[in-house]
Amino acid sequence: MENSTQPQTPITPESLMAFIRESHRVSMEESARISKQMQETDRRLKETERLIKANSKEIGGISKSNGEVAETYFIKSFKKYPHFAGQEYQVVEGNKCCYSKALDLEDEYDLVLYNGVSVVIIEIKYNAKKEDIEQVLKKAETFKMLLPQYKDYTLYLGLAGLHVYKNAEQEAIKRGIAVITQAGKKMVVNDSHLKAF
Repeated sequence: MENSTQPQTPITPESLMAFIRESHRVSMEESARISKQMQETDRRLKETERLIKANSKEIGGISKSNGEVAETYFIKSFKKYPHFAGQEYQVVEGNKCCYSKALDLEDEYDLVLYNGVSVVIIEIKYNAKKEDIEQVLKKAETFKMLLPQYKDYTLYLGLAGLHVYKNAEQEAIKRGIAVITQAGKKMVVNDSHLKAF
């Protein structure tokens, strides 16, 4: 049986240097290609990040705008028909901000109704969710601390939304909070289960 191996070219210092130079050239080209790919990937990531930030800002603006639409609707509706829990209210105040330096406490109330014996605090959402109930209850606590002059008034709470999720409505009813919605051009107040806070 014959050995079919080809004769090998002897390795010389020149051929070894040529091989090293060629390997180095190929390695440098590969490094340049990888570096270029990494720069392109970095550029794409930065562009994606910029687009995400722009979209987030736009979505935030839409969300804020929707909230303002809901607030405007319910504030105007209560100013037009200032009734709640069978009572008429002489003062309807939207976006009431209160701050106490002594308590280091600040809060904002979307809608507050006053008469000589009771106060109504209404939290307004575009889409009212079950999670909003805790925020409504917290408003009662902060209101009593920030405005102690109303401590002898009966305090009622309401959750208003252009859309109120079913589980939010059920939780509000269970907790004694009025549910206020829009039906066509009319405001609907469900306060038959109302309790004083």
